[in-house]
Amino acid sequence: MIRSELVQKLCRDFPDLTQREVESVVGAVFDSITDQLAKGGRVELRGFGAFSTRKRDARIGRNPRTGESVDVDAKRVPYFKPGKEMRERLNLQEVTAD
Repeated sequence: MIRSELVQKLCRDFPDLTQREVESVVGAVFDSITDQLAKGGRVELRGFGAFSTRKRDARIGRNPRTGESVDVDAKRVPYFKPGKEMRERLNLQEVTAD
């Protein structure tokens, strides 16, 4: 599902809201998560999962086109850990299929 599909689904589920209002709410939620992660924080949505960042050390990479060695700086990358309820719902289908 992409962002526009999410907005469309929420518009169908909440017909009293305009598409512009739904887009604003979705944008505000995503911006809040991004802002918190940029500050080095963590965002936990109970039953869904937790967003955080992890540190990647500097390393020597390789340019795939030329094969030349390239220095890659240290950086933080986003990380998502699914919650217990989500893992159970995802694996519920496998159990019922047996």
